[in-house]
Amino acid sequence: MNIVRLGGTAAFTLVLALGLSACGKGPELDQTGPRPTLPDQKETLLPPMKIARPEGWAGAMPTVPRGFTITPLATGLKVPRQTLVLPNGDVLVAEGTGGNEPMLRPKDVIAGYIKSLGKTTVKGGNRVSLLRDADGDGKAELTSVLIDGLDAPYGLALVGGDLYVANQGALLRFPYRTGQTRIDAPGQEVTKLPAKPNHHWTKSLTASADGSKLYVGIGSNSNVGERGMAVEEDRAVVWEIDRASGAHRVYASGIRNPTALAINPATQAVWAVANERDELGAQLVPDYLTSVRPGAFYGWPYSYWGGHVDPRVHPQKPEMVRKAIAPDYALGSHVAALGLSFVTGGGFGGGYADGAFVGQHGSWNRQDLAGYKVVWVPFTNGKPSGKPQDFVTGFIGQDGKARGRPVGVTYDPQRRVLLVADDLSNTVWRIAPAVGAPR
Repeated sequence: MNIVRLGGTAAFTLVLALGLSACGKGPELDQTGPRPTLPDQKETLLPPMKIARPEGWAGAMPTVPRGFTITPLATGLKVPRQTLVLPNGDVLVAEGTGGNEPMLRPKDVIAGYIKSLGKTTVKGGNRVSLLRDADGDGKAELTSVLIDGLDAPYGLALVGGDLYVANQGALLRFPYRTGQTRIDAPGQEVTKLPAKPNHHWTKSLTASADGSKLYVGIGSNSNVGERGMAVEEDRAVVWEIDRASGAHRVYASGIRNPTALAINPATQAVWAVANERDELGAQLVPDYLTSVRPGAFYGWPYSYWGGHVDPRVHPQKPEMVRKAIAPDYALGSHVAALGLSFVTGGGFGGGYADGAFVGQHGSWNRQDLAGYKVVWVPFTNGKPSGKPQDFVTGFIGQDGKARGRPVGVTYDPQRRVLLVADDLSNTVWRIAPAVGAPR
């Protein structure tokens, strides 16, 4: 991103002048689970900002629990975001970068500069690539561009012979035949998606268990409505789309940025991970994992975690606050959860038999880095039932620099592997039980 009219040095000087590094690390709080500790609000002109500068893996590898192995399924990708495992074991990877919002405030310019420091220098591919590991050794022998010429693709879903790709501005359908490595047929537009402007550009996607409906997560156009609510029409919502007709309805609202969607195999309900608002302090507001209840309102922008009012929103709407429900499960403030995948078929067994993996891209707006890992959330009877557990770590080196940043996660029950898209090192990682490990 071009930080315009200010220049990198000038922007950095302004950050220092505003004293952004002087605060942003609060007391240790329990901010995970169904009842997170929510401290007092600490509204600031600009939030504390710090991001881990990239340094690459340089031969190192992410850390996984004992009894597991990790290998790079593919490297040299162009900003991999989300993955999808096809029935024959081929892996699709959505690669791209979107967003076209105007910069309206000094905070927009400075935050953009800070966030740019933690990104890859590789240009997004605007494509879907196919990875094939035919011999199962954990490394793809074939990498092929399945579909190119896309516009910031993110969400992926396969229903029968139809492959769905969520661009930042439209949901597209492509014909797919098992085993093919290239699709030249043009995508058919199922429906347009809100895209102008596009503060939160990612469009997450999943299909209902019976395949009749598609669900798309659409993020807000602002932090808390500071760009005016007119640009928030059909934003901060999950759409339900009829697969046959393309007709859509708002399935749930008030979800600031639903960055990944998945079907809970125990209940067939839609679940999401969502990124919450900024500028209320390093420990507000927790990002979360939640069931997406039809017709529910989750508070944005008027309140968070149920009835906690955000005083910055004008006009205030107490009637909307009264409607707001709390999410199911907090993941921690500013961890930037971007990936969600439930296990099926008994998962990895043992303590990983029932639950979900969550990819946490990592914070940029607090001084003590948060996220930058993949966590496991155990479930019982279709609901979270314990604290999140670190599963893939090591994305931050001992020097505080970033080797990678996890985005999408996908569990493959047939091959008993977890795939993790890393959009900083441009790698898809493959985690599997070690040979001889007990199930």
